[in-house]
Amino acid sequence: MTSEASVARVRTWLAESHRVLIGAGAGMSAAAGFDFGDTASFKRRYPAFYRMGFRAEYQFIGYEDLTPAQFWGFWSTHVRHVRFGQDEHPVYQALRSLVARKDTFVLTSNVDMLFPRNGFEAGALFTPQGDYARMQCRRPCVRETWPTLPFIERALAALDPETQEVRDASALPRCPSCGGPVFMNVRGDDTFLEEPYVDQARAFRDWVRAAARERLLVLEVGAGFNTPSVVRWRMEHLVHHHPGARLVRINPTHPEIPEELAGCAVSLAVGASEALAALA
Repeated sequence: MTSEASVARVRTWLAESHRVLIGAGAGMSAAAGFDFGDTASFKRRYPAFYRMGFRAEYQFIGYEDLTPAQFWGFWSTHVRHVRFGQDEHPVYQALRSLVARKDTFVLTSNVDMLFPRNGFEAGALFTPQGDYARMQCRRPCVRETWPTLPFIERALAALDPETQEVRDASALPRCPSCGGPVFMNVRGDDTFLEEPYVDQARAFRDWVRAAARERLLVLEVGAGFNTPSVVRWRMEHLVHHHPGARLVRINPTHPEIPEELAGCAVSLAVGASEALAALA
């Protein structure tokens, strides 16, 4: 199928669908400018870490061989930029415009909350990997989470602009309950606190159950194989088990469609911005 024919089919499917489930991975946020593999922006934002030999933000995910001052020098800067920076982004606005007249639900592996920050309904959102705006104890000593912003604002106020280290030890984030280490409430291991997302999961299940009775379009954007079970495989499973459901996969590097979905799936092997511009 030609690219033009694929775009035409997606437009037809969208017009015929009563409900749209958006499944978004890292590629969606990358299209908004949050590309954790971008070496040029890393050099500008983290010159001290660049001099240490780091080249991209993704190298810090799971990396523990830093002093607490360096660790929070990076993470406070990163989270402030990604989670609490500019809200409106053209690629999210374009997607919102595309589904404006549809009953839409969003499931995303991203923890930046760019969907509600760009006008998508917060009550129709499931973020099973967590949210950078919540902090938790690393043990955890209590099953509670706290707002992240006060922690990182205090750290940023003590940030040395030359070394990008938090120079005041008392400004380093600590658990309010036990005084131990904390981190953002994002999924990394079995210490992840899922309580903030239980209601989201229930709303997602209820919405999908109701959508099975209607024409459903699953619009998957930028979901690859980093954590495929969160978005990519889940979207395939939903379409496979819901008669009448259709899948649109937007992915420039992993556009493949499973053979069993060949008749009810279309792949656009381009980035989110290009695909949404073609569909507009």
